[in-house]
Amino acid sequence: MTASALPHAEQRRRVITTPEGLALPLVIASRGARAGALILDVMIILFALITFHIVLIAVAGGLLDTAGASVSNDPTGAAEFLQILLIIGVFLSWYGYFLVQELGPRGATLGKRILGIRIAARGQARLTPEAVIARNLLRDIEVFYPLVFLVVSAVSALAGEDTGPMIWAAVGWFALFLLLPFFNRDGLRAGDIIAGTWVVEAPRVRLAEALSTTQAARGTSATSGARYTFGPAELGIYGIRELQVLERLLRDGQEQALVTVHQTICTKIGWEPGAGDERAFLEAFYAALRAKLEKDMRFGKRKADKFS
Repeated sequence: MTASALPHAEQRRRVITTPEGLALPLVIASRGARAGALILDVMIILFALITFHIVLIAVAGGLLDTAGASVSNDPTGAAEFLQILLIIGVFLSWYGYFLVQELGPRGATLGKRILGIRIAARGQARLTPEAVIARNLLRDIEVFYPLVFLVVSAVSALAGEDTGPMIWAAVGWFALFLLLPFFNRDGLRAGDIIAGTWVVEAPRVRLAEALSTTQAARGTSATSGARYTFGPAELGIYGIRELQVLERLLRDGQEQALVTVHQTICTKIGWEPGAGDERAFLEAFYAALRAKLEKDMRFGKRKADKFS
């Protein structure tokens, strides 16, 4: 079966290897979902700015009425001050909206969260503030600057002004960046390529059903009789995402993978990795980690992954 014959969702599936040696599957977000998230975000920002503008005018008008003045009586000072506040509000809303939310633990704006997607670092790298800032600054160059340039050129042409090749330059600029995600398999835009990021599907994170294993419940090895117990510091190295990956690993039961992960976890928590009892150790670690995460979530503490 060729790649073109595969379902579209299957073509977007990727597998990355974590530093612990775990194979972590993910799905690249569709181009439609990304476009829809951007439209939602822009609508949210515009609604917030319009509301801010109305409130600003109302508050300023009330203050001037109290002082016995009005904007019409002092058109320069009052109007310029309101314009400055509005410009500051636009700047903070536009850049702050994307940066603050994507720098957060969810790595997604409201629009992305509504459509179930988020940004992530490609490969084994961690998502850094520099990458988030870079991809957001490039968005203006990719979309909004050429779009404004195109609209201004079109309006000038309709008004009878000679724009020369300006309008075609604007069309080419806009089309170049707009079509770029269609020419790479991961749907990367220029900002993603430069920042080393991609946008992936992020279904609502929740703890999976517990493994129904007596070993995990007791934390005792049926082979050696050893009882495994872990402290808060040892369990604090991982979060919900790693718990789910560990559960998939235990369900698959691939011995070599169990050995690799057992050695990795032992090294991280300062234990001397033994041999022959890997499954019992991992089941006990899974049960203890799950219990800790569930307890923390009941108290409002949510650890999404090891970086949280």
